[in-house]
Amino acid sequence: MALISAFYDALGRADYAAMESCYHPEVSFGDPVFQEVEGRDRVMRMWRLQLGVRDGLKSDYCDVAADEHTGSAHWTSRYTFSSTGREVVNEIDALFRFEDDLIVRHHDEFDFKRWSKMALGRPHGLLFGWTPMWRKTIRDRAAQQLDDMR
Repeated sequence: MALISAFYDALGRADYAAMESCYHPEVSFGDPVFQEVEGRDRVMRMWRLQLGVRDGLKSDYCDVAADEHTGSAHWTSRYTFSSTGREVVNEIDALFRFEDDLIVRHHDEFDFKRWSKMALGRPHGLLFGWTPMWRKTIRDRAAQQLDDMR
């Protein structure tokens, strides 16, 4: 539980070095937008991208549970989505797997349709947030931004 708490405390401070120290070199991350990101360097680029495009990210976490091999938490992300200026409050459930006392797998799950309505507003988020084509557009854009950070 201490490792998960240390990660979210570091996220709340945007302390990249402390966040990175919680991750195994072979960590993989997944969520509804980025789907699968492999390796600590790339996962940390993803966090830098996310924190960089979200104005004033604030996060809270609760319901942390862990054993020797797995863990979970619920966290809330509050920010202004930079491309639209819209306020977002995203409720996220996280699952973790541990190896060598570090996070080797981190998966965040949230309601993509709800997020898109908040982040993108009408008509895009409301009308298209649930469609596979729109999700692919958002995912492709995120992947391209991540690749551009090299």
